[in-house]
Amino acid sequence: MGTQMSEKKILQIVALSIFFVFIVTYSLFRSNYLISGVKIKNVNILDGTKVANNIIELTGNAKNAINLTLNGREISINEAGDFNETFVLLKGYNVINIIAKDKFGYVDEKNYKLMY
Repeated sequence: MGTQMSEKKILQIVALSIFFVFIVTYSLFRSNYLISGVKIKNVNILDGTKVANNIIELTGNAKNAINLTLNGREISINEAGDFNETFVLLKGYNVINIIAKDKFGYVDEKNYKLMY
C-alpha cells in the first residue's frame, strides 16, 4: 500500500510540473510583444536607391505598433502591423521617415534616402 501511495504522489508531482511548465511557456509566448518591442521590417525600398518613377508604393510591417507615421503623417496599419501607402517623390533627393510606436511608448525609426 505504501508503494501505491508514493506512485500516486510522483504522478501528481509530474502532472503539476508539466502544468507549471505549460503556464510559463504560454506566458512567455503571450508576452512576446513586451520582450521584442516594436519593429519596422520588410519595407520594400532600399536606402540610397535611384528611382525612375515619382510615385512609389511603400509596403512593410511594423510589428507590435499601434501608431505609424510616414514623414510626420499618420498612416493606417492592420492588426498584423502591415502597411501599404502610396508616396509621391519630388525631383532630386528625398528622405522617407517611418516612425512606429507601441503601446508602451517604445519607438522604432527608419529613414530611407531616395533619388528621383
